[in-house]
Amino acid sequence: MAIERIDASTARKLFLGGAYNLSANKEIINELNVFPVPDGDTGTNMTMTIMSAVKDVMALPENADMRTVCKAIATGSLKGARGNSGVILSQLLRGFTRVIGEYEEVTVPVISAALEKATETAYKAVMKPKEGTILTVARGISDKAAELSESGEEFTVEDFVRAVTAHGEKVLSETPELLPVLKEAGVVDSGGQGLIEVLHGLIDVLEGKRTEFDFTDAGVSGSSGAARGASRDDISTADIKFGYCTEFIIKLERVFNAQNEADLKAFLQSIGDSIVCVAMDDIVKIHVHTDHPGKAFEEGLKFGQLTAMKVDNMREEHEERLFHMEDNGRYTEIGGETKAAAPEETPEPTGADKIKKPFGFVTVSAGDGLTEVFKGLGADVVIEGGQTMNPSTDDISKAVNKINAETVFILPNNKNIILAANQAASIAEGKDVFVIPAKTVPQGITALINYIPDHDAETNKREMTDSLNSIKTGEVTYAVRDTVIDGHEIRNGDIMGIGDSSILAVSQSVDQTVKDMLKAMVDADAELITLYYGEGIDEAQAERLKKEIESSFPEVAVETQYGGQPVYYYILSVE
Repeated sequence: MAIERIDASTARKLFLGGAYNLSANKEIINELNVFPVPDGDTGTNMTMTIMSAVKDVMALPENADMRTVCKAIATGSLKGARGNSGVILSQLLRGFTRVIGEYEEVTVPVISAALEKATETAYKAVMKPKEGTILTVARGISDKAAELSESGEEFTVEDFVRAVTAHGEKVLSETPELLPVLKEAGVVDSGGQGLIEVLHGLIDVLEGKRTEFDFTDAGVSGSSGAARGASRDDISTADIKFGYCTEFIIKLERVFNAQNEADLKAFLQSIGDSIVCVAMDDIVKIHVHTDHPGKAFEEGLKFGQLTAMKVDNMREEHEERLFHMEDNGRYTEIGGETKAAAPEETPEPTGADKIKKPFGFVTVSAGDGLTEVFKGLGADVVIEGGQTMNPSTDDISKAVNKINAETVFILPNNKNIILAANQAASIAEGKDVFVIPAKTVPQGITALINYIPDHDAETNKREMTDSLNSIKTGEVTYAVRDTVIDGHEIRNGDIMGIGDSSILAVSQSVDQTVKDMLKAMVDADAELITLYYGEGIDEAQAERLKKEIESSFPEVAVETQYGGQPVYYYILSVE
């Protein structure tokens, strides 16, 4: 029977169908990885993102209304978002459900409007949107939906979804023409393929091909960490431009549209800086450094009740921090090794622990050796993850909430984790959270080394971010398929050396690939080469390779360090 309208019960089934089909095809999506490395994770990330929402949806009563179902989808996917593709998927779901959640029954025109909102929301989440990706496929789908909806033709929901999916597949097939790296690798965009798999799952439900869903294989991951100390450099309270760190949440009681949000941001900019203004469903989170907290509160009251109000005198607290600093120039360490936990599981600080330290650090690492390196540099929480397992927005948020600090810096150490880190930072409460966009482990290590405790948050953010450009990174692993990329003909099983932006070397030997990579990485300014050897390399092997490198580059110091990372035989840094 043709479906003209979708109620909450049907919407729930359609969502579960999309999630099921995505999960069933995640390995096919993983294999579309541009680089032929054994860590293709787009399908895994998208699946774990949507499975977080599945868990929340399946916990709802059968008679849950449309708004409740939509909120579970949006909130669950936001918490579970992993990797760039997962974050974008969560934003697509957030935008889509924001529209359909206003209706008890959804028709084709509403679906079209929801697809447009989904695309708009996803594009806004990415600082520099790149065409030839999942975003392009989403926009193609929403454009086709608008065309069909405005054509004057009558469509059943089934015919409409089938038509926009077919167009989405066409757009997906064209992604290699928009992104040369896809064309060279001979693949379509993996995130776009994941989105198409979701739509095929919807079609299966609409056609009655699937009515039962078994998600027993879905899973999530945890995290761990330690404490922070550092050196001293003087700063004057005169360097603090605005004196009061002001935070609050508005519980909305009136319409809060895009223009309201823009006007509120403009007002906050007129009275201060370090502004965060994030609207989510029926709340708006505000953070501003200002000399006039009352004016910020009054402006917020125009839109609803205020809660979680907090004002800190930054100049006064800065002086107290200088007073409490130890003679050796290190802050007293608070806390120890711990498991990242949800905010409600965090024990209430007692005694001296009630004093917030000025800065805390969350970093991501894969490998017990690398974890110890980050702990030694003072990371408060080290989240287990990286190329083979990207932590979710919720994992990162829990780690941030675990730290009793005024400002927390997040070091993703992987380009595929930066969006999730940004998303976690945007929903943080009770502290300032900054993301240092480290794309590799060596970049994260360099950023921590360049942290100066007496510098203010903005200065540290700038200096740590600037330090990322001072180091080159290389990673050595094996190929899992034949391909041609960056001018290199690669065969399954070859050993590849991947640089910051391209493949630098290919051979049949791990050691030879490392040496060939370094020829491309080391220049006249190089002073130090560091080899972090992985779980498949023993110390003796690493030391033999070190001696060979020293003879090839006698003017450059060479160090080895146990990393214990999976997948990658070596991670190299040149600085």
